[in-house]
Amino acid sequence: MVNVAIIGSGMAGYGAHHHLRLQGLQPIVFEAAPRPGGHTVTHSYQGGWYFDEGPHVSFTKDTRIQSLLADNIGGDYQTLHARIDNYWNGYRIKHPAQTNLFGLPDDLVVACLRDFIEANQHPLGPVTNYAEWLVEAFGRTFAETFPMVYARKVHTTPAENLATDWLGPRLYRPSLEEVLRGAIARHTADHHYVTDYRYPTRGGFFAYLRPFLEDADLRPGHRLVRVDPSVKSLTFDSGWETTYDHLISSVPLPELVAMTAGAPQEVVEAAGRLAATSLVLVNIGVDRVDIGDTWTYFYDEDVIFARVSYPHRLSPTMAPPGCGSFQCEIYFSEKYRPRTQSPEAYVDQAIGDLRKCGLIEEGDSILHKSAVHVPYANIIHDHDKTPALNLINGWLERVGIATCGRYGLWGYQWTDEAFISGEQAAQRVLDLL
Repeated sequence: MVNVAIIGSGMAGYGAHHHLRLQGLQPIVFEAAPRPGGHTVTHSYQGGWYFDEGPHVSFTKDTRIQSLLADNIGGDYQTLHARIDNYWNGYRIKHPAQTNLFGLPDDLVVACLRDFIEANQHPLGPVTNYAEWLVEAFGRTFAETFPMVYARKVHTTPAENLATDWLGPRLYRPSLEEVLRGAIARHTADHHYVTDYRYPTRGGFFAYLRPFLEDADLRPGHRLVRVDPSVKSLTFDSGWETTYDHLISSVPLPELVAMTAGAPQEVVEAAGRLAATSLVLVNIGVDRVDIGDTWTYFYDEDVIFARVSYPHRLSPTMAPPGCGSFQCEIYFSEKYRPRTQSPEAYVDQAIGDLRKCGLIEEGDSILHKSAVHVPYANIIHDHDKTPALNLINGWLERVGIATCGRYGLWGYQWTDEAFISGEQAAQRVLDLL
């Protein structure tokens, strides 16, 4: 008998665990993988190479979360300034592109400025999808050259198929003065939601979670295969069963619905309409340290990756001395762009595109290469999402399952937001005690 069961040991799961422990409860945390951390895991490789499961940094402005994470690593962290750029047709420009057009071909800059000025002669009108929003906000030339291409690469579907309820601060809408200044001046102010950020000096991003593990009743290697909310029972792939009083889940919603006994057919069908990207991360290490900054966005459709980050820039312990590293993100989805090869099959193509874009140079020696498949990367905010989510969430509330995290809530969450969502799920449980 488990009083409170938490499914998943990522940031959201430990947000829930931490909040319950503060109230004197000892929940049990079940994790499907043989190691804890969920999406927050850091992979280590022979020779001193470390790669997170995607580029994770902590840029929260919430002082409580800042202090909590800092205390978890004994205050031993790097404070870094985000240096983010864009690659387009051989040009490298600062991010965001809309305020840093300087140095691009004259005809493109003129067309972007003309369209932006025309688009901003009137307030943002009613839009029905992300593509329309982009044209209304930035003008057609910029929209079709940059963010619409990136949408196809990272969301695996055209911008017309995406809603706009996920945008928030993620796509900066500049003033006319900022656009004009960025077209004629080499140096501009920073306009990205990530400015300064923190990263653990040792142990990768996963280091933030280690103290939670020491205080947790953690059961790794327990993959949940069935939930029966009518009798409050859990069954795991080993055949072991237990019952619970309260359940908190960060399991991806489509999987949670599929394994829950008694799910109505309309809820099952709604879960089938939810879409997310999967990700192949290609990790490369070279014998040169002077590469990259924080990360680079790639807008060329003949370049396989959508973004490249540089883990060795996060901390000197992420790569061997004198060496640098790349992490290339290649996106797929079951709904729109299924993966057709093994993760390892993309390594050589990623290396070739890094060479084509000038990131790996002729004299560089490749010292490390690996590939990791991430089954869930980003939620695809298509037009099916919101109505399906409303139906599923209503049913989950009725059967008493509290959800949290990016995939449990099926939303766009940063690290601090995921942790807080776990706390909120835990509070919903506490309110019932």
